[in-house]
Amino acid sequence: MAGERVLVIDDSPTIVRVVQLVLTKAGFAVEAAADGEAGLAAARANRPALILLDFVMPKLNGYQVCRELAADRALRDVPVVLMSAKGDQVGERFVKVMGIVDYITKPFSPEAITAVVQHTIGKHRTERADPRPTDPAPVSVDEAEPARSRSLAALRGQLADAVSARVAALFALADAARDAGDASADRAARIPIDAAAIADSVRSALDDACLGAIVRGLDLAALDGTPSLMGDLRIVPLAEILQLIDHQEQSGVLTVVRNQATIDLHFRRGRIDQALGTGLPDDLLLGRYIVDGELMPRADFDGFLAARPSGAKLLGDQLVELGHLSAADRKAALSRQTCELVYEALRWRYGSFRFVAGHQPPALVVEAALELDVEALLMEGFRRVDEWHLIERAIDDFELVFLRNEDAVAQMGRGRLTREELAVLELVNGKNSVKDIVRKSRMGSFEVSKMLYRLLSIKLVRRRVLPVAV
Repeated sequence: MAGERVLVIDDSPTIVRVVQLVLTKAGFAVEAAADGEAGLAAARANRPALILLDFVMPKLNGYQVCRELAADRALRDVPVVLMSAKGDQVGERFVKVMGIVDYITKPFSPEAITAVVQHTIGKHRTERADPRPTDPAPVSVDEAEPARSRSLAALRGQLADAVSARVAALFALADAARDAGDASADRAARIPIDAAAIADSVRSALDDACLGAIVRGLDLAALDGTPSLMGDLRIVPLAEILQLIDHQEQSGVLTVVRNQATIDLHFRRGRIDQALGTGLPDDLLLGRYIVDGELMPRADFDGFLAARPSGAKLLGDQLVELGHLSAADRKAALSRQTCELVYEALRWRYGSFRFVAGHQPPALVVEAALELDVEALLMEGFRRVDEWHLIERAIDDFELVFLRNEDAVAQMGRGRLTREELAVLELVNGKNSVKDIVRKSRMGSFEVSKMLYRLLSIKLVRRRVLPVAV
């Protein structure tokens, strides 16, 4: 085992130096790479016996490196051990997904890293020398077919019995209603209620081909709502989860929760069909995107909301039914809202997530079918997140209140400001908080914060300093 080549891919020089020192002393040949791209190049140039891989890295992260390794026929069998500052949580969630054989938590002892490397290389060498199947022996077609037929027959019988009992009950109710309404009805002319005959008809309709198609379309493991993935956003960023679902073309629902806010992202074959949220600011409601997109005049929309009865249908559906919006306009507004909900979730630095594969989406999601591309959303989302982090250094609380620098405003003139910046500036009066400005301007919190940040940068506004209590 001594002399085996180990490739360390980690952007931390400290971790690399420690691993090199420990494993070289143990007799291994160690090569290092500072990012995912360099690591792949090194692995392709000289195939290692094992790869020690960091999860969070520049250029290519741990998941992306594993995906590239799996696609490379010369490297797909190289064992990979994940190194993570939170190795226990990340390992439990992602080892099986990414094909990682083991994981180790940073900081680790010299004895621990040596033991993991020796054990993994030794086990991999044994498996290559004696490739015993890890899965049950395959069942021949002749043996599998009777079992399949028996299973389909049992399913068919259960469905037929349930359906026939319900249909017979409905016929009985119809006859009772007819008797009550017309006592002279010709009973002899009625269709006899025969549950057994109905069950036979159902069985004949549900042949093996039909049942097989139904079963293939189901994710039986997900029918009980068991999450396929779950974890903490402080450990695994949301962007990594979105990329995973996208690359694997998964279908299901990803639920992201922070405090009292929840966002459900419904996926179909790796694309987002719609996002739904609860406990979120009003600027993320559908109405804002209808007005912002000039799909309906603000006065008309406000009048509609004022006259709208409580408990009415969904806003978008009702506007389409009444002719205020076209179906295409509603889809455009839903698409914009879904994008904004994704951007909002990407901004969350803490919270939890759970993904349930195969989850049946509600009817409104099926109808929306937005099919939004995850990569495009992430590109814009990353740009916004970078801006948010910059803005939050100056505007770290939506209860902040700002004052106008009247002299600076008079000197600069208002002609150099956009219409939206002027609208925000007018609402800066020493009383309105950032939250008040968002509500009164009917703009998004991101847009308002960005404009306030610009007005701060050019010194047209300043934070109001509250007197210190003594």
